[in-house]
Amino acid sequence: MASPFRSARLIYRAAEPTEDEAFFLALQQDPIAWVNSNAGIPKPQVKRDALRYIRYLEEALLGVVICLPPTEANGKPNPIGAIALKPVLASMVQHRSTEIGINIVTAYQGQGYGGEAINWILEWAFETAGLHRVSVQHFEYNEGAGRLYERLGFKVEGVIREELWHKGRCFDMLMEDSEEIARFSISKDEQYKRPHLLQALSVAKAWPVQVTEL
Repeated sequence: MASPFRSARLIYRAAEPTEDEAFFLALQQDPIAWVNSNAGIPKPQVKRDALRYIRYLEEALLGVVICLPPTEANGKPNPIGAIALKPVLASMVQHRSTEIGINIVTAYQGQGYGGEAINWILEWAFETAGLHRVSVQHFEYNEGAGRLYERLGFKVEGVIREELWHKGRCFDMLMEDSEEIARFSISKDEQYKRPHLLQALSVAKAWPVQVTEL
């Protein structure tokens, strides 16, 4: 019987805080991998951040380290990334829905490992955990991720406009196979282009201002 925690080229195992701390610190300190998988403000990462990532995997519905097989007979699998399904809240289990989070070391991107890992975790989600739908978010500036998700069969179901600030401009966040929730938004530029607001602003500017001495 084939191992349920292997795919064609990859091995999936649990994260070990003591054993994997150095790897997750290196993953967090990989600037390209970090920016493409994290919407937070880029800043130097420390051991505390690596341990927080490991804890996130431990608390996930399924969280594993993505590894290449050992190159030597007695060697250990070589970690190259991590993938997880977000935990499902007890009050939301009836929806049988979750979201993927994935991060691959930059040196191993573009070789099909991300797609292989996503296919593996989708099979686990649908065939083992009995989930109905799995979503994934990607940042507009990470165009490679968008192409990958489309190749894997994900469908874009929503766009959060100008949600992300990256390299001096705003980018959209795209929701693939996400919950079908109607979203409404307005940007700062749009707010100040609204006709009634422009009129109000022009009236306010023309209105004489009285200054009362205290």
